[in-house]
Amino acid sequence: MARPPRHAVAAVLVCLAALVAGCTVGPSQRPPVAVRGENMPAVPTSPADQPPPPDVSLPAPEQQHSSMPFTDCTEDELAMLPTPVPPDRTLRVECSELTVPADPDQPGLGAASLGVVRVGLASSPLDNPPLLALGDSTAVPSARNAVRLAEQVSPEVLQQYTLIGLDRRGAGEDLLDCAPDNARAALVDADPGKSDESTLDSLLEQARAVVQECNLALDGGLSGYRTSASASDIELLRDALGVDRLSAIGVGDGASALADWARTTPTAVGRLVLDGPTHPTLDEPDLSESRAGAAEAAFGAFAVACTARADCPLGQDPRATVIALIQRLRTQPLAGADGERLTAGATITALLAGLAEPRDWPELGRALAAANTGDPAPLLTRLAPLVGPRGQFDGMLAASCNDARRRLSPGEISDLAQRWRTTYPIFGGMFALRLLDCAPWPAGGPAPAAGQADGAPPILVIGTAADPRGPQDGSRRTADSLASARFLGWQGSGTGAYPRTPCVSSVVDAMLVGGVIPQAGTLCPP
Repeated sequence: MARPPRHAVAAVLVCLAALVAGCTVGPSQRPPVAVRGENMPAVPTSPADQPPPPDVSLPAPEQQHSSMPFTDCTEDELAMLPTPVPPDRTLRVECSELTVPADPDQPGLGAASLGVVRVGLASSPLDNPPLLALGDSTAVPSARNAVRLAEQVSPEVLQQYTLIGLDRRGAGEDLLDCAPDNARAALVDADPGKSDESTLDSLLEQARAVVQECNLALDGGLSGYRTSASASDIELLRDALGVDRLSAIGVGDGASALADWARTTPTAVGRLVLDGPTHPTLDEPDLSESRAGAAEAAFGAFAVACTARADCPLGQDPRATVIALIQRLRTQPLAGADGERLTAGATITALLAGLAEPRDWPELGRALAAANTGDPAPLLTRLAPLVGPRGQFDGMLAASCNDARRRLSPGEISDLAQRWRTTYPIFGGMFALRLLDCAPWPAGGPAPAAGQADGAPPILVIGTAADPRGPQDGSRRTADSLASARFLGWQGSGTGAYPRTPCVSSVVDAMLVGGVIPQAGTLCPP
């Protein structure tokens, strides 16, 4: 099985040290190989250093002619944002629904409704060209992702487009909440340090309970919760918005869904940005191993950022502190005020989710430090949106299991767990046990989407050096698999590079707003 090279974590730490120092230089057009000490040019003052070839162009954004009825929901949606909207913009938010097949491959199962959000400047025309913002299933998988992006992108993007949010299956209006509470808790709390036969048999029974209850609740429609179904939803949305070509930006497996859509309907692609797509063909257990390595690299970046501050709450060796906390919680879970328990498995789940958003790293560090002193409340609070009542866990689990084509036996998982715990000390055991979560699910997920999106305009693919959702090489493989793709490497961390840094933003905005085709092999520093 492929493993990340041993120097990968070291390279990430060098890059993140530059981030901590405040580096904000611009893109390099050299091949994406980081060279220590090498200076990079400033952010370009013009949209591109070189004009595109005369026979290649990006389609102009089209005004929308939506057949969906939208109603104003500005107040409710803005109230749910984690930070206030910047004073330089006044947003208008409208909500609607899109009817889709419960499973595109099984028309007889009926229909489902997915939430749709349309957000733009209050002063902009309602028929502004649409820009779909599709989130990752483990981060912001609902239509609200577009509202969060609208508070971060440049004013020029908001003047050009209306951002469109679409619920991923299992989130938002289509929230999947079907697992028995005790079975869900057992999977989340599973001890990452144990993989003996008795432990795995017990977990397998809990995983079976989840599949049985969810299949009953959905009347056999559980298979519709997969990335390839999202690709079908995108095409239905494009048609409902009344445009021939749809521009979009996707993050994580949202980017993977957009890549599948581009392969199947290349002539419907407008200006397309794939931000951190997962490996297009890797299956289990190699996919989980690659993600365990990526999570370890992301934790290394988190540790560097913490120790760069004089007040790092995890001390001078955050890795040792967190590993010691996990080991202690394996035998002595912490009880919260409401009876909830903070276990080793739950702590790793919260840590993995927190690594996706570097802006929250200081708070994540304080929550881990609080648990280390006996207070589980901050980490339990962070866990609630994931595994609490009406949380994201069931939808995340369904998407992960339905996307996988191979199921592993408990014996195979035990062997992997023993090896991965050594190679990936924090995350290896958890990723191995998650393979068991999918073991009783129907086997034979969809084959990778065929085709190279021949006929699509140039597509920008971004890969992040320390993305806890998967190694940068997976994004590069996606770029290699698309005929018109241009790859941009970012040496930063988190899930989604845009619009975290001026370098990445300058390239993406030039493409979305100015129609400038990015050069392949661009490298952005942290």
